[in-house]
Amino acid sequence: MNKQTTLIIVAMLLGIVTGYVCNSLFDAAAAKEIAGYFAMVTDIFLRLIKMIIAPLIFATLVAGMAGMGDARTVGRIGGKAVGWFLMASFVSLFIGLIFANLLHPGANVGVPLPDVAASAGLKTSALNLKDFLTHVFPRNFFEAMANNEILQILIFSVFVGLAIGQLRDTKAGLLARSIEEVVPVMLKVTDYVMRFAPIGVFAAVANVVTTQGLGVLLVYGKFMGSFYVALAVLWAVLVFAGFVVLKGDVFRVVKAMRQPMLLGFSTASSESAYPRVMEELKTLGVRERVIGFVLPLGYSFNLDGSMIYTAFASLFIAQAYGIPLTLEQQIVMLLVLMVSSKGIAGVPRSSLVVVAAVLPMFHLPEAGVLLIMGIDHFLDMGRTATNVLGNGIATTVVAKWENAIGGQQDEEEAGAALPSPAAAE
Repeated sequence: MNKQTTLIIVAMLLGIVTGYVCNSLFDAAAAKEIAGYFAMVTDIFLRLIKMIIAPLIFATLVAGMAGMGDARTVGRIGGKAVGWFLMASFVSLFIGLIFANLLHPGANVGVPLPDVAASAGLKTSALNLKDFLTHVFPRNFFEAMANNEILQILIFSVFVGLAIGQLRDTKAGLLARSIEEVVPVMLKVTDYVMRFAPIGVFAAVANVVTTQGLGVLLVYGKFMGSFYVALAVLWAVLVFAGFVVLKGDVFRVVKAMRQPMLLGFSTASSESAYPRVMEELKTLGVRERVIGFVLPLGYSFNLDGSMIYTAFASLFIAQAYGIPLTLEQQIVMLLVLMVSSKGIAGVPRSSLVVVAAVLPMFHLPEAGVLLIMGIDHFLDMGRTATNVLGNGIATTVVAKWENAIGGQQDEEEAGAALPSPAAAE
């Protein structure tokens, strides 16, 4: 365990203690005001993260695309990545349905049920295929950069990278080298920003505990415990799937993902973990061209933790209101969630929006989302960590398929990196 991982764990524990003290000593109004200052610190840290995400994705992706040579390579890598993402999403949803049926977390929930006519206040209209497909393509690159629209940045970067790749030997050599030199600069900036991670983690945890208290964990203990059991099973499945391709090296990937997962867990933000995931994959020997393309794509389409949550939460609400769903209805729900969840990238509180949008299709009250809103942050912590693990394994698997692991490290790093496929034979 390195120094920063230790500091993050200590910061998380201090955040719990500080939040508990503030929640116990002050009334609701004062606790909310104090939590506002914690939220401010967290917001500053996440703003620093957002500041580097867009240029980091653009530089690494363009540099990687420029070295791929042609669009067929991009299509091949993208096809393999999307195939893995779809399979992982289906498995995640399926596990969510199985464990919701086995553990019945919504039975005797023990809290008053919201009126079925109440509104959750979520913009479910944002979730439709037409708007999503249109939104994927940027109308202005600088607008996409300013709003951290990962998919839009990815689309533009692929075009720019392929164009530079075609022209680097004739007219774009200087531009290609310049963008490649931006990558280490952005990674150094990332290193500076990540030094503030323990402070951001402390404030994030203290903020939530100050406002919610620890009592809410007891009230929803069965639901949260059941969900984390399902997450543990999903982790095991993801690691097994990675083992099939990577063999024993998958455990080195899991070990490398510990700090990014901890960071994502404590802040409940996948973006906060993105720079660290990229760095850890590089130390494992995964080529930058694969990282730069597959990882941003995964952050939009490979949200394994969010997938399992949408299935689990939907059945929890059905059970809480005593509305039984047949096996056929649950299978249809799984397929609907599979399709609708692919449009959640960039939608605020995306997992809850998906659940709220799907519930009326099966005659379930949208108001049921209000049941889980209060503890959503604690659930978001688990699904964010799962998303990080899933994307780390997925990127490494695609790199293995592409023979893009190892072979480019410095000699002193070679011993710590995953072996290249050629060396393994």
